[in-house]
Amino acid sequence: MINGFVKVAAVTPKIKVADPVYNAQAVGEKLKEAYSRGAKIIAFPELCLTGYTCGDLFQQKVLLDGALQALFQVREATRGKDALVFVGLPVARDGKLYNVAAVLKDGELLGMVPKANIPSYAEFYEGRHFAEGNRKTVDFYLEGEVVPFGTNLLFECLTMPGLTVGCEICEDLWVADPPGTDHALMGATVLVNLSASNETVGKDEYRELLVKSSSARLLCGYIYASAGEGESTQDLVFGGHNLIAENGTILSQSKRFMGETVYGDLDMERINAERRRMGTFGKEPAQPYEVIGFRLEIEETKLERTFDCTPFVPSDEEKRNKRCEEILSIQAYGLKKRYEHTGLKTAVLGISGGLDSTLALLVTVRTFDMLGLPRKGIHAVTMPCFGTTDRTYDNACKLARTLGATLLEIDIREAVTLHFKDIGQDTDKHDVTYENSQARERTQVLMDLSNRLNGLVIGTGDMSELALGWATYNGDHMSMYGVNAGVPKTLVRHLVRYYADTCENAELSGVLYDVLDTPVSPELLPPVEGHIAQKTEDLVGPYELHDFFLYYMLRCGFSPEKVYRVAKQAFRGQYDPKTILKWLKTFYKRFFSQQFKRSCLPDGPKVGSVALSPRGDLRMPSDACARIWLDRLGTLN
Repeated sequence: MINGFVKVAAVTPKIKVADPVYNAQAVGEKLKEAYSRGAKIIAFPELCLTGYTCGDLFQQKVLLDGALQALFQVREATRGKDALVFVGLPVARDGKLYNVAAVLKDGELLGMVPKANIPSYAEFYEGRHFAEGNRKTVDFYLEGEVVPFGTNLLFECLTMPGLTVGCEICEDLWVADPPGTDHALMGATVLVNLSASNETVGKDEYRELLVKSSSARLLCGYIYASAGEGESTQDLVFGGHNLIAENGTILSQSKRFMGETVYGDLDMERINAERRRMGTFGKEPAQPYEVIGFRLEIEETKLERTFDCTPFVPSDEEKRNKRCEEILSIQAYGLKKRYEHTGLKTAVLGISGGLDSTLALLVTVRTFDMLGLPRKGIHAVTMPCFGTTDRTYDNACKLARTLGATLLEIDIREAVTLHFKDIGQDTDKHDVTYENSQARERTQVLMDLSNRLNGLVIGTGDMSELALGWATYNGDHMSMYGVNAGVPKTLVRHLVRYYADTCENAELSGVLYDVLDTPVSPELLPPVEGHIAQKTEDLVGPYELHDFFLYYMLRCGFSPEKVYRVAKQAFRGQYDPKTILKWLKTFYKRFFSQQFKRSCLPDGPKVGSVALSPRGDLRMPSDACARIWLDRLGTLN
């Protein structure tokens, strides 16, 4: 519950058809297991207290009475337990029979939600037995109790704002206008579906698609519990396909035919952050709703959910390659439009032998090929100075020649030294002026060359550098179009590797692989024995950590302590908590203090769900204070 995490469970007990006594015991045993795992919302299948496949036995009062007695038995099993429980049974009311989800908490029957859509096609003939559920809530009198009864019931956690649960039953998910849509519009952030979905070839894939798409479209958690072993196999087989999804992602699902309980850690803070971010979510439905409060103890959820340490990079190789091709296309199409608009036919970019300038050159080459322009119109400029090493210089030159670009070499040592003399800078004083003067001189060279050659200066800086402000203001910070502005550093590496793996040019691949093996560095300090003396990640921290922080802060809206918590889990065995906390503080300090650089960024294409453009995704004042974010990290260890 702390940090917004709620453990939920979708459970398929092994039942006996038309034996409510046995089934209540089976449900009770599964409840014990789910309680022991810390589940706070627990869903059982449709009609599980009798079995879905009872057929005309549903007309027997003996079975219906037995189902109610079984419900009371399950209710007792919830007493003293801290979880919201959904269990299915048939319920007779006012001369009609309803397929119902009973909602239980700590020995209380909070409400009954009837199935809204009754299928009577193909193998389904529920209309023979059940009536459509009433939308408007009515009072149902059950052995002296008054129980709210209707589809438009929501269950709101009074101790955890933002956790509100709505319920659908099986077919309700499969129809054109699911009840869950109205539930979500009225504030439900978690939907529970009690189902008895039989198995046919390929149906599991469609079922998974429905659950994923519903959770994505409605920005919610979705718990789908389906009938399985014990149901009659007279004509149908039920596989117990249980699924838990959040915002379009399947967190867990069972293997069919195994009677497997699945658990998932829903992130309610992220769900609510997504809804706030979208802004277009939220027309109220016409039907009235009744909201019933319940309480859960606020405690730390033992997380079983995993967090990818590289959220910008798909772990699956096939998906990663597809993503890389897509991003290269987005970058190239963005630059292509700029050339079509300006009518220019020349590009100027600085190449250092590092990852970012390499990617920018590859994108520019792709753009020129798309436009049918000769690659000689790409002027790749290497500008050696005090920190340049033979390795990066050689790679820059080889790269330009191999790609067929025009290579220009402009040594800026003399110009920078003269500039130092003009401003009174000691050449032996290796401070920020020493470093930034080189970066600004390079940018001046590129800008003036582009004027002379009638071209565009292509920016090379990536999104991770922009987040940290790791760019010289009006130096490498500036260009005429920044092709890498939407690409995080961890993804830059994979884009270059993808190009190396697929270019079918052994010489080019060799150069690219060596670029990939070169430490990330601005090379602004003199080398030590011919080797790079200034390694970026030693100064600002590992980019894989900063990209992780950036994703979960901006994309997911996590608080600093929550980012720290999930980072410790994601990077367990790679970084100790002290190191993670150190660089997390660095991240927040730099992210806030360096906004002024992002406020005047050149144009550049957005490629993913996180972007820092001041004209698009991030409208942030340059004078915003980081204090309250850093204060929340002050007590952590």
